[in-house]
Amino acid sequence: MNPHVDKCPGCGILLPQSIAEPPSRYLASGACWQLINELEYYTLSLADPYFIHQLVVDTYGAQHTGPQTRPITTAFALIGLQLAIEKGYTGRQVQQAHMALALQQKNWPRLTMPDQTGTLTVSHGLLAGAGEPRHGRIHEWAESVWQRWAPWHNWTRDCVNRYQL
Repeated sequence: MNPHVDKCPGCGILLPQSIAEPPSRYLASGACWQLINELEYYTLSLADPYFIHQLVVDTYGAQHTGPQTRPITTAFALIGLQLAIEKGYTGRQVQQAHMALALQQKNWPRLTMPDQTGTLTVSHGLLAGAGEPRHGRIHEWAESVWQRWAPWHNWTRDCVNRYQL
């Protein structure tokens, strides 16, 4: 591998080295962390009622779960993806579900990431122009990450049903 290229340990994307330091709670390279920051700045600037920003946060969190990730981060990311992808929740509705869950459940199991790396990364959402093209790509990335976590789908659905989300 090129010595000036880093492979993100979470999603596998190859990017030029970066001096950025992702938080230790994410299994990410510095360059990948820079990309998610760019996409998050974009989604936050929208101030849209759908609040696609929540989908970005949950997708990245699920894709970059590692040994130092807090269990609540992974659990909430998967629950958010399930609600958005399978139930059609808006980002705002997912955010409200997260708030309701935080009041009900304090201890979450440590969910281990499946070996499959998935095919899409945060860069997928940035490759399209702003607006609907980018939003469509964000949804494709989210669906790809959700499928990666297939071994945990039943656990996630059980949580959603148990807490009546």
